[in-house]
This record gives sequence, structure tokens and C-alpha cells, in this order.
Amino acid sequence: MRDLSSDLPVRLEGVSLRAGATTILDRVDLSIAPGAPTLIVGPNGSGKTSLLRLCMGLATPSEGRISWGGRDALRPGRLAMLFQRPVMLRRSVADNVVYGLAKAGLPRKQRMARMEEALSRVGLLELASRPARRLSGGEQQRVALARALAREPELLLLDEPTASLDPAATRAVEEIITMASQSGIKVVMASHDLGQVRRLAGEVVFLVRGRLCERAGASDFFDRPSTLEAAAFVRGDLVI
Repeated sequence: MRDLSSDLPVRLEGVSLRAGATTILDRVDLSIAPGAPTLIVGPNGSGKTSLLRLCMGLATPSEGRISWGGRDALRPGRLAMLFQRPVMLRRSVADNVVYGLAKAGLPRKQRMARMEEALSRVGLLELASRPARRLSGGEQQRVALARALAREPELLLLDEPTASLDPAATRAVEEIITMASQSGIKVVMASHDLGQVRRLAGEVVFLVRGRLCERAGASDFFDRPSTLEAAAFVRGDLVI
């Protein structure tokens, strides 16, 4: 029996997204179910960010249908999204997390405990009183992850969260993502780093020119790609 309290699976049925005469996504059919992380890959401009925004309810399809747990309306608070460059408020690390919880409607008496738990999960509790904007880029991204995880989302959407980070910071963020997935949070992440995709992905969604070109388990995608475009992408060839 389907869990009526869940917003999973997220289903896109014949979804297209256009901006004027430009087609950003073209008739995408996709189901995002609980389980291992889903990594979205493809050339620049293939529609990765737009797909995440549609799943988050931040964009409306030009045609087609999106449903969350069988419902056409997305319920607030069950999803969280992290962008490549996180926005830090002019407040302490702790206050950045607490502010997010307040916006999510969590009762005031629960916010401090939730904040401390989230900062512990990302290894930043000792920096709770530090001004968030004075942290390094990797630390700011971990604060953003804490802010998202503190809301206890069912689905965590990540848009290339390590694109501008050094290897050590990237590893720290990947470890947090892995722990989130192991705790039962469904992770959907766009990435341009194929090494990262190999490390994190349970399945891979490959977009080309706004179309879903291939969807496969990570090992099949890398070892036995079923399309010429995917094979070329895995080899490191330009795919236009």
C-alpha cells in the first residue's frame, strides 16, 4: 500500500519547459523513488538545474504533469534544495540554521535542539557562534546542508554543491550527502564530475539538449552505456 504521507515518488510525465522559443526540457518522463542517490548528468545547458527546480516546485511545466506522492500539489516542508553557491545570512552559523527552521514553521522550543543536531551532523557545532559569511566556501556549503537537513526533508535536491570547492571540502560534503542518503533521505543531485557520480550514484539520469537520453544504474551507465551519446560522455568526448 502506498504511504499517503509521502511525497515520493516524484513523477514527471511528458514534462516540457520552455522559455520563449527555447526548449529547456523536452517531454521528460521520469520517476524519482526512495532509495540510493540519483545523479543527474549531462553537458552544460542540458537542463539539469531546470529539472531540479521542477521537482522542487520552483518552476511550472510548459506542458505535462508533475506529481508528488500521487498528488498534483507539493506540500511545504518535505523537500529541500541546495544550490551551487549558498546564500548566507548576516548572522551566526547557528542563526542561519535556526532561521531556516523558523521559516519552515518548526515550533520555537524545538529549534535549538534541531539546530545543534544538524550542525553536529556536518561537523560544525564548534563554529555555531561564528559569523557564517566569514567561513570558507566549503564550510558555508556545510552550513547550507545543515540548514536543509535540520528540516528533516524526505527529498534533498542538490545543484552541483561541490563545483567550486577544493578536494578536501568536496570530500567533506560528499560524506555528509552519503550519511543523509543512508539515513533514508532521497538525494537527487546534479553533477558535472564523473568521479563524483561514480562515488555517489545509485542510478544516473543523463540529459542531452533537454531530453532524457539514458537512465541506468551507475555501474551500467559507466560500463555498459546503451546510447552513443552516453558512451561518448563517459569517454570524456564533447556531447553537443
